[in-house]
Amino acid sequence: MFKYAKRLQYPINIKKKDINMAKQLITQYGGSNGELAAALRYLNQRYTMPDQKGQALLTDIGTEELVH
Repeated sequence: MFKYAKRLQYPINIKKKDINMAKQLITQYGGSNGELAAALRYLNQRYTMPDQKGQALLTDIGTEELVH
């Protein structure tokens, strides 16, 4: 289902550091309202769903959030 390849999709060349942009990016990914937090909330909430349809839906949404 998933394939791990240790390479970048597009080659990059960083010429200088931009600390402000780095702070904004880390907030999006690791902050309390970031992509990772949303994905983990969906994936954890699936265990409390009473039916299989709800569990499948939350699994799909959580997996999609991880793809972002």
